[in-house]
Amino acid sequence: APYWVKLERDASGTFSGSYSADGVNWQQVEGTTPVQIPMSQNVYIGLALTSHSAGVICKAEFSDVQITGAVSPPMWTQQAIGVAMISNDPEPMYVALNGSVVVYNDNPDAAQIDTWTKWNIDLQTFANQGVNLANVNTIAIGLGDKMNPRTGGSGTMYIDDIQLHPEP
Repeated sequence: APYWVKLERDASGTFSGSYSADGVNWQQVEGTTPVQIPMSQNVYIGLALTSHSAGVICKAEFSDVQITGAVSPPMWTQQAIGVAMISNDPEPMYVALNGSVVVYNDNPDAAQIDTWTKWNIDLQTFANQGVNLANVNTIAIGLGDKMNPRTGGSGTMYIDDIQLHPEP
C-alpha cells in the first residue's frame, strides 16, 4: 500500500477492474474478467469500505479520486453505510409572491445543494407574470412543485440574507 485502483464501465455496460503501484502502469485484477452488468444509463457511483466484521471499525483514506465522462451533478456527497442519516430529498426550490406567482430555481435538485449558494431573482420576472410589486403581501419560499404539493419530504434547509435591492 498505497495502491491505485480503477473501476471502469464502458459504453456497453462492461465493467473491469485494475490496480497500479504507481498510477501509470495498470494491471487487471488477477483472476477476474470484464463483466457486463445491465443497468440504466444513469447510475450512482461511490466508494465504500468495510471491515467484514460486525462491530469492528475499519479506516481508510481515499485521495485523488477522479471521475471521467458525463457525470451529473458533478458534486460529491457522503453517507455512512448502515446508518440513518438526514439528507434532503431532490426537489426544486421556489419563491412565490402573494401565494400564486412562482419562480423556480434553475437547479431542479436545489434542495441537495450542500454549500451556501446565492440565488438572485430578477424582480422583472415577477412583473412579467402580472405582479404589481407595490402590492406584494406575502413571500413564500418552498421546495417541490408549488402547484402540486406532496407530503413526506425530509431534510433541513437554512435560508438567510433575504434582500431587496435595486440593480446597480
